[in-house]
Amino acid sequence: MTGNAVVWVVLALAFVAANLPFLFERILFAVRPASGVKNFGWRALELVLLWLVVGGFAAVLEKGAYGVVYPQGWEFYVTTLCLFVVFAFPGFVYRYLWRVRRAA
Repeated sequence: MTGNAVVWVVLALAFVAANLPFLFERILFAVRPASGVKNFGWRALELVLLWLVVGGFAAVLEKGAYGVVYPQGWEFYVTTLCLFVVFAFPGFVYRYLWRVRRAA
């Protein structure tokens, strides 16, 4: 896979993964919460865990495409976390801001 394709694959994967915590009601995609509703703390934890998974997958793809994983400083990780949070915005809007009137 070429370097350009790797970038697009990682961006698409990051966008999908960032929205997953807001689409599913199960904690870590496996356990149904006792109250029936997953709170924001669980969603934030899932968001950070998925960020780590996507980052690991990106490192594997980088090693395969370029042959080496370039060392990064803390600025890189903060920037990628912020980008991941921005990617999660559509899921956040869908879950918390987009009010759908339900039939009574």
